[in-house]
Amino acid sequence: MSLLRAMIEEEWRLHADLFGGRRFGAFPVAVAAIAAGAFWQLSAVGTDPATIAAGLHALVGFFGLQVGTIGLVGRDAMRDVLGDVTLLVFSSRTLPVSWRRLLATFVLKDLLYYSGLFLGPIALAYAPLALTAGEGALSVLSLWVTLAGTFGLGVGLSLALVGLASRYGGLALAAVALASAAVLASGLDPVALTPYGFYAEPTAAAAVAGFAPGAVVAVLGIALFEPVEETDGRQRIGPLSRYARAIPDETGLARRTVLSVARSSGSVWKVLFSMGVLVVVVVALLAEMARVTVLDPHFGLALGTFLGLGGFTTYAWLTQLEDPREILRYPVAIEQVFASKRRAYLALVLPAGLAYIAVAALWLPPVEQVVAAAVFPGVAVYVFGLTAFVAGLSPTELLFDTPLFAAFGAGLSVVAVPLLVAALATTAAPTLTVAVGVSISVLSGLVGFALTRRAGPRWERKLRQ
Repeated sequence: MSLLRAMIEEEWRLHADLFGGRRFGAFPVAVAAIAAGAFWQLSAVGTDPATIAAGLHALVGFFGLQVGTIGLVGRDAMRDVLGDVTLLVFSSRTLPVSWRRLLATFVLKDLLYYSGLFLGPIALAYAPLALTAGEGALSVLSLWVTLAGTFGLGVGLSLALVGLASRYGGLALAAVALASAAVLASGLDPVALTPYGFYAEPTAAAAVAGFAPGAVVAVLGIALFEPVEETDGRQRIGPLSRYARAIPDETGLARRTVLSVARSSGSVWKVLFSMGVLVVVVVALLAEMARVTVLDPHFGLALGTFLGLGGFTTYAWLTQLEDPREILRYPVAIEQVFASKRRAYLALVLPAGLAYIAVAALWLPPVEQVVAAAVFPGVAVYVFGLTAFVAGLSPTELLFDTPLFAAFGAGLSVVAVPLLVAALATTAAPTLTVAVGVSISVLSGLVGFALTRRAGPRWERKLRQ
């Protein structure tokens, strides 16, 4: 218990020191305000509370999967971000505590910490909808508990997949395929094996079926996972060196950035992994919406939008090894740095996203694939431009710096909400909504390019102050 308390205190002090001291205490309020605004917008266009709750569970599951990718982050990256520090989770060689106990405590700490910091405010923001729909205050508590369970399921599943992949390589994919096939062949509803199944049908049997898989994959992930040791990254480059040299780049910064990602823990596979998670989330979320509502969502619009939004994770990886002020020592303008980062970003994000859109041919008609391919690049460029303008070369500050988080959330919702509403409204006017969605994507891409150009002078001034 003392180790768990120490980890929670360490997490809070770390975030408070990095993201504004006492100002960080207002972060849950910002989360609640943004969530309440998004819920109001969705309800204003006719989205019922049940659909919103289903979408929340899918997004929180994705967030858990992303947090679980601690397996793709080595101590080299942590040191570049935080300096020469040793977090408790990496202290098994200096403390009389086993690595697996540290990891299990770390996972429990994340579950408790983020349940309070993120999920509690989101559940409270949902309360007006629940009360208006006559669901009662108990449904808000149920939402909080099942969101926490969904987050834990995502973290455990991600750790288990990383552990399987690191130990057995391709067998990890085979295990996932076999497990999925077994569930489908049995006739079970996959949603019933998640905490959302209990939220939708609060019975004792649903509680066991919904929460037991999360506990199983968490134990499996902790048992299989091995800490990532430092390496020079040479074995991870391979053909990526030739790919990086093919990028048009006058300064060499774009090629250097791609190679830095390739040498880092997880290499470029983490880009494919994070986007693959998004594809799974989109398919599961829209399939559930189509099942429980009269809506016929447009998978192409939604897939292109989510893949574009997922570019933020890649942007963070592209900049995690940068010291913004150190760049000022070199004869290169910050504007050139952002232009080079954009080239590297597009060189990694576009092939990965388009590959998943191509794979979507297994269930998407060609017309919807074309729509996804048309929407995805514009949203991806907008995410890059917005992140560069608001956060510069320190995007991780967006996650916990309250003013930056609010500004970024507002900027993102300007594009994301209309596109997602369009994806849900195609039943009434399919041609019009698809045309509007593609137009929004193209316009957002142009805005993204403009924001990238303005980001250079903006951060040049800030860094030289």
